[in-house]
Formats: sequence, C-alpha cells, structure tokens
Amino acid sequence: MLEAGSPAPPLVLEDTEGRPVRLAGQATLLYFMRSASCPVCNRHVRELVESAGVLAAADVRVVIAVPEDRPAAAAWRAKHRIPFPVLTGRPHELVGLGRKLFGSMQQSGSVLVDAQGIVRHAHGATLPTGSYDRPGIFAAVARLRTTA
Repeated sequence: MLEAGSPAPPLVLEDTEGRPVRLAGQATLLYFMRSASCPVCNRHVRELVESAGVLAAADVRVVIAVPEDRPAAAAWRAKHRIPFPVLTGRPHELVGLGRKLFGSMQQSGSVLVDAQGIVRHAHGATLPTGSYDRPGIFAAVARLRTTA
C-alpha cells in the first residue's frame, strides 16, 4: 500500500470511456471499491457523491476505481448516476490493494494525492466496512488547503 508522504507512482489509468486518467497536476482522491456490487462500497460512494461540493471547493477531484471490466463499470456508473470518472480493470494492484485471504478478497480503500504527486492519505482494508476512512480523508483534504 502507498504511504502518506511518499511520491505517488506515475499512474496513467483508464476510465469507462477508454480515456487516460493521470494523477499529475490536480489533487485527486481515488476510492477503490471491492466490487461494483459491494453494498458497503456503494454506500461509501454515495457518501462521496454527497460530499462532492466540499471536495470540489477544496479543488480535489474524485475518481472511483472498480475491478470490473469497462462495460460492467460503465453500466454501474450509469445505473448509479456516478458523477465521477470510474477507472476499470485492475487499478487496485498499482497502489498495493491486491487480493488477500488466499486471493479471494479484493481489498478496498482510498488514496489522496496532492497536485504535486505526493500521497497525502492512504488507507486500505480487506473488509469493505473498514475501507472508507472519512475522518482521515477529510483531515488530509483540510491539510491540503493549509499547505497550498
């Protein structure tokens, strides 16, 4: 798992439209879902949607990562009216959120990268109930404002 204070790897990921999504240049919160069908992860995404205004005011874009393929991810995004870009494929492994427990449990979590490419928050969990660290995310977002 990435660590706060370390440089983020130069990730170029792909969204449901096949467009590249780069982390460089803008503060980005990536939320990694266990799966698009995970009810707990979906609840966390709804909380992020509800917080979109606060995050946008802090100049933080939100990106959701799902392990499903592009068609499944696009269908999930449309069905749930997700206003954020959705990354597809296996982006989890790129930040250290691989599968645990004999490869059966996809980890989920969040990573906040500032505009300079430094990880400001990183949190992951094997169980989705522990993957969304709202207090940690918003504390890191608040610190972005004081260091900008």
